[in-house]
Formats: sequence, C-alpha cells, structure tokens
Amino acid sequence: MVISSDRIRAAAAATADPEGASARMIPVLEADPGIAGDPALLARLAHVCGMSRALARALATRPELLATEPDSWRESVPLSMRAMLVAVLGDEMNGLDVAETTRRLSGQIDILVTDRLVEARRHVSERHPAVTDLRLALVAMGKWGAGEINYYSDLDMIFVHEAPPGEENEARTVAFALVGRLIADLSTTTVEGTAFKVDLDLRPEGAIGPLSRSLDSYRSYYERWGEPWELQALLKARPVAGDPDLGVRFRGMADEVVWERGLDAEALRSIRVLKARAEEEASPRDIKRSAGGIRDIEFAVQLLQLVHGRLDPDLRVLPTLEAIAVLGEHGYIEETEAARLSDAYRFLRNLEHRVQIWDLTQTHLVPDAHADKERIGRSLGLGTDPGVELDRRLAVVRREVRDLHERLYFRPILDSLAGSTTARLGPAEATIRLEALGFRDVTAATRAFEDMTGGLSRRSRAMQQVLPLILDWLSQTPDPDLGLSQMRVLLANTTDHGALVTLLQGNPVAGERLCRLLGTGRLLGDLIDRIPEFIPRLAEDDPTWDIRDAAGATARLVALLDSRPHPDARVGTIRRFIRRRKLRIAARDVLEEADTETTLEALSDSADAAVAGGLHALGAPSVLGVVAMGKWGGRELSYGSDLDLMYVYPGETERETAGRMATELERVISEPGRHGDGYHLDSELRPEGRRGPLARSVESYRRYYREWAEPWELLALVKARPAAGDPAVLNSFTEVIGPVLWGRVPDQGVLREIRAIKARVEAERIPFGQDPGFHLKLGPGGLSDIEFLTQLLQLRHGSLVPEVRVTPTLPALKALRDAERLDSESHQTLHESYLFLTKVRLRLHLQRGQTTDWFPQHPDQRSSLATSLGYDRQGDLVEEYRRHARRTRRVFEALFYD
Repeated sequence: MVISSDRIRAAAAATADPEGASARMIPVLEADPGIAGDPALLARLAHVCGMSRALARALATRPELLATEPDSWRESVPLSMRAMLVAVLGDEMNGLDVAETTRRLSGQIDILVTDRLVEARRHVSERHPAVTDLRLALVAMGKWGAGEINYYSDLDMIFVHEAPPGEENEARTVAFALVGRLIADLSTTTVEGTAFKVDLDLRPEGAIGPLSRSLDSYRSYYERWGEPWELQALLKARPVAGDPDLGVRFRGMADEVVWERGLDAEALRSIRVLKARAEEEASPRDIKRSAGGIRDIEFAVQLLQLVHGRLDPDLRVLPTLEAIAVLGEHGYIEETEAARLSDAYRFLRNLEHRVQIWDLTQTHLVPDAHADKERIGRSLGLGTDPGVELDRRLAVVRREVRDLHERLYFRPILDSLAGSTTARLGPAEATIRLEALGFRDVTAATRAFEDMTGGLSRRSRAMQQVLPLILDWLSQTPDPDLGLSQMRVLLANTTDHGALVTLLQGNPVAGERLCRLLGTGRLLGDLIDRIPEFIPRLAEDDPTWDIRDAAGATARLVALLDSRPHPDARVGTIRRFIRRRKLRIAARDVLEEADTETTLEALSDSADAAVAGGLHALGAPSVLGVVAMGKWGGRELSYGSDLDLMYVYPGETERETAGRMATELERVISEPGRHGDGYHLDSELRPEGRRGPLARSVESYRRYYREWAEPWELLALVKARPAAGDPAVLNSFTEVIGPVLWGRVPDQGVLREIRAIKARVEAERIPFGQDPGFHLKLGPGGLSDIEFLTQLLQLRHGSLVPEVRVTPTLPALKALRDAERLDSESHQTLHESYLFLTKVRLRLHLQRGQTTDWFPQHPDQRSSLATSLGYDRQGDLVEEYRRHARRTRRVFEALFYD
C-alpha cells in the first residue's frame, strides 16, 4: 500500500513537531500500512510521534501498540509500559486533564503490578512452597501512591509481610525472595526496552534496610527512629497489591503515626531545611526542585496537611490537586488562591511530562535549545512564538508559585492574630501554624506583629506587606521568637526605619540574611541595633566584609585615631572599631562565608589591632611590649574571650613609664564607660600572678624563668606570641623564653606535674553535681584535653623539632604529625574535634550573648543550636558531640600519660 506523503504531513501538521513527526511516522506506517486507512489511528500516531521519539521507535517495531489496550501487553512489562503511555497520550489528545491522565496511568500500573506480583508468587513457589501462605502487601509511595504518577517516573514502593507465630524467619526469607523476583520482573531491561525503575529507598533504613518488614517492625521503626521526611512520605502511602487486609492495616498504622502522634515543631522545621537544601542544589532549569517549581507547591500543600490534618480529617487526601481543592473549600487558603495554585501545578506537571516523554528519561530540566523549547511550547498550545512564550510563561508561573507559598501559609496567621475581620483562621489554628514554624511564645509574637503593623502610616502599610516574608525567613532561623523580638526592636530604634522597611521589601536577599542573623543570637541583634548602617552590606550579591588582617586592621585604626586628637574620642573610636569588626566577622561566620579557623584568626587580628591602637592612642614611647598569651597568643580567640597577656620593657630605667603605660592601656581597652565594652585584659599568667608587678623588664623575665618557673608556666609560654608594642623589646623577650621552652627535653618530674595539673583542673573546676560530659572545655574529650595534649607534645619534642614551636593548636598538631610525633589517625581525630567543639562554642556565644562552655541541656536550646549549625535534628548534633568526645578522650588517654 502506497502511503501519501501529503496525508502524513497533513496529519503531522497539528503536532508539536510537524517535520520530525512526519519523519518518525514513516517507519511505523511501513510496518503497518493499515494505520493510514484509519483517520483516528493516523491522528493518534501523529500526536505520539510529535510528542515522543522514544515511543515512535517502539511503534516502528510494534505498531500494534497503537491500537490495542495496555492490558493486552501484560506479559511484557516494557511493552505494557509503552502501551500505557501511548494510550495516555491518545487520551490527552482528546482533551483529558493532567489529573485524570495521571490517575489513569497510575491505575494501569496498579493492574500491571498486581498481575506481576501474582506471577512472581507463582515463580517463587517452585523453590519456596511456603510462599502460598505468606501474607504480603505492596504499598505504593510518592506520586504513584498519590495516583498522580509522571509519564516517566520511578515506582516508589515498600513491602509489608505477616507471618504466623514461630515462623518469622522463614516468612522473612520467603518475602525477600518474592520481593526480589517482582523487582527484577518490573525493572529488568529486555530487547524490548527498559520498563520501570523500582525505588525502595523510602523504606526504613533506605538502601541498607530489609526489603520487607512486619507491621510491628514498621511501627517500631517509625515511632523510635523515623526521620521527619519519612513520616512526611507516609502521606502518600497507598496499598496497591497483595493482601488487602494487611495493606489496610499498614495504612491505619501510617495514619496513627502521622495524624495521632503527629510531627512536632522541630520535625516540621527539619523538613523545611531539607527542602531548602535541595532547592539550593537544584539547577535553575529544574522545574521540580528549583524556586517556584513543582516541589514548592507539593511541599506547601503537604505542610498544610501535616499542620491542620490532625484536626481536620477531610485534609487527609493523597493527590495534590485534590488536597489543594479541599484546602480551599475548608478555608485554609482562599478559593482564588486554590485556583491559581491548581493552574500553576497543572502547567508545571504538563511541562514536566513533555520533557520526560520525549526520550523516556527521568529528567526535570527544561532544555536549553530553542528548537526543543519551540516543540514543547507548541505541545502546550503556547502562542505564535512558542519557545519565547514558554520562557515567559514559566517565569510568570514560578514567580506566582513563590508568591502563593507566602500567601497561603503565612498571611492567614497574621490576619488572624491581628484580629482582621477577613481572617480565615481562628486564633487556635493560627497558633498551630506558628508553632509548626518554630515560634513558641505566640503572645509575644502577636504583640510584635501589632507593634510593627499598627497605625496607618506608610511604614505600617509596607510592613503589612513584607511581614509574611519576614515570618517565613525567621521560621528558618534557630530562634524565630528571638529573631522577631529583635526585628521589632530594630525597627523601633532605627532612625530611618522607612529605608529599612524598603530594603526588606525590595531586596529579599538582604531581608533573609538579616533575619538569619537576628534569629541566630542575641549578640548579633545587639550589635546590629547599635550599628544599623551595617545592614545595607547584606544587600550585596557578594558582601564585602572588609575584614583586614592584623597589619591592615592596625593601619586602619591608627589612621582613624590620628583624626581624633581628644583622648576620650580615641577611646570611643577603639571601642567602635572592636564592635564593628566583631559584627562583620560574626555575620560572615553565620552566613557560612568563612570557616572556623578563619573566624578565630580574624577575631585575634581584631585584638592585635585594638591593643596596638590603644598604645598608639596613648602616645606610648617605644618602651613597652605586649605579649599575647592563651587563646589570644594561639590566634584562637572566641567572640567573648579575655585577652591573656604579659607586659615587657627593656630595662629598669623604663619601669615606671612601662607600668604607667600598662595601667593606662587597660583603662583604654577594658574600663567600662559610655563607649561600650572593649576587651577584658587578664595579666594573671605573668610571673607571680597578681602578687607580681604588672610589667617586667627583659632581664627580670630571664631571671625568673631560669630560676623559678613552674611547669604550668612552661605550658603557658608555649602560647606566648609578640602582639603589639616595641619590636626590639618583643624580640628580646622571645630570645629569653626560647631556651626555657626548647633548650632541653623536660624531665619526668615536669611531665608528672603537668599531668597532675590536668587532673586537678578536671576534678576542681567543674561545679559539683554537673555532668562533666557536657562541658565543652573541661569535660572528657573536651578542648582542654586537646590543648593540654598538644602543648605537652610540643614541650617533649620541640627541642629536637623546631617546626612544632608554633602557638596555634591546629598548626601545632599538623607539625607534630608531619614530624611523625603524632600518628595520622590521632591527628585527624584531634583536628576534627577541635574544629567541631570550637564552632559549637563560637555559636553558643552568639546565641546567648555571653561566653559559655556548657553544651545546652534544655531541648529548646539544643534545637536552636542544632538548627544554627545546620543539623536537621538536635539528636544528630548530640550524637556527633558524643562521638567527638569519645574519640578525643581515647586519643588523649593513650598519649597524654604515655
């Protein structure tokens, strides 16, 4: 039969890809010329060939797929799958809605999988006769479970089995064999192509978990170890095949876990964190995971279901579009919002299907090529320039989806708590939503909302618009209540608060960063409140933090001091310099634009510059040197560290001048006053402590350390570092302590005394009744273990290995490893633990506004700390803390007493 090319072109003209469809139709018509004689079949062929070159290839070898029902191909899973897609595309051509097509496709897969499970049971019975008595149910998950599967998607599933008492082991073996056979049947690639990719990763323990579990095992897992995202996944669980009674009981167990026990605020917030993380990693072309994509809609809808479904059973529906409709009907979102959300979801799902069906690939990326965009745009019925219109429409939909997320979740809370006459939520429902976002003090939140939006001023009206965004941003911070309170204070205290509101409204990046800082800790809020001009920095794409090293910072401060001749003004300049540097360093730290070592070094550079600036402000003659000790000497300062130091001068003729300068320096740097805090200077590590002179000459230090130095003083001198003042006198001091520290290997008496000091510190400095296991510094495996061990090893090996004569802990550990005085495994343990413990300590100071060495015990404080450090749940943070402590203590005990 001769097939008219004109008829082929005419049939293909109405398709998404007329030229390509024509070419792909020819092999199919050559294989079955009879299709050309049936106008309906020819139109269906043209549509399929215009939509999918993969299905066109399948039809070229099996043209009968076009005219038969999918049920006809159950014996071949790959062909059955292709028959389903051909049928769905044919239905779609006739105007079937995306919800109905995905429902039909899901239903066809249900039938196929049910048949294959029966066949798998028959096959397995040849080796395991007991399979005939095995009760096993297959539960569909994800989009398949919701009855809204993609045109080309994984089959997410889990299995549950039940065994008679005493036969659990045999039942487990048979269940594994049955599940394995079914998976192979559904996913094996044959000459006819690949069928489905079966995904069992939603089962407990993921890829390492058993293929099937008993109902009791599922219940135990979800109640004891279930992650929030695993409980969220149960929203879509739907029994599909196997034992119907067992499937129903599994769904009942899932309902109990999700709706009766529910997810607490921390769990819901951890789900939000996972969503945000996935979004950050997504390509801009990803219409599923990127901003304004499919996941935005699904996540928002599921969050509302999880929050309100506990009280409203009507919300416990599986398909996304059905859930949106119920949310609108019951007033949780406005009906107009529900309509817009549904339209956006349909558009994005249709677009996703076009992207996937072309080559039968599991992708969510919109292609870059203009020709591909034109083809997809035509398939969606988009205008005369379909490629350009596709880009425009997608951008509009994405913006709308983002806007709807804010409107449908956050706006109703504010309307309700503000007493709006149009509020759709009662106070109790608004409270539930706030608690799900991590707000604990609803009364205080309500008061803050009223203060920020009250009145009829332009600022109030602007805040009414921007506050839902602020609420969203704060909900993702460690302490939303604190963040909201500090935002309220900031708006009240900022002179040009209109400019601040405009910035928040017009620059979401700046607003989100500001909320993150305010919701992280009290210290940041206090600093920003005192330095509001810092806020515009947050609007920069790549903020210029202007955090110079010690030399650069000192030069900057000296230049500022030279422009302010009055002594009191100079004190104010130094204090403001300290605060501004601390704020920039802390912001860079919290926004994860600097690692822990860089933060410690920057804080130490601030102290170097401040002390050097203090000496310059006093016009100090070149007679005084400042030696940094302890954390400052090791360039390991925290946000609230004291500055341990000693003063040195050249000779006895300078004693009076040097002593006066040291006293004046402490006044400039430390003395409380109207200019705010500076640093607390601590000189108790000097010879004879408080009983000794504040400053000493080089010769006095030489004589003291040669004749009377105690072992603990040797340990302290390991951290001694020239920091500010006269370079010549500082060099002389360094020449004095060099032979004391490194002139010979310390004898056993010195080492025993150092070990005894460590034991006394552990026994005496932790308050009675407190659990030492949670003391970050002095507890077993804490920072003190690492520092004592490092300094002891430096003293033992420094006389022969000059490379270990450094003051910072981490470079010292590296030098000891490189010199083979510390094995690599121990080095890695100590290095990682030091960074972890230090980061925890830094973040705790920012949160509380004061130094603390106690790992928090209260669940709320632990939750805030965990969120701040990027952990999904506080239990993960606690476990990592304990793991570091155990490993560090093991290394410490093996080496410190060796």
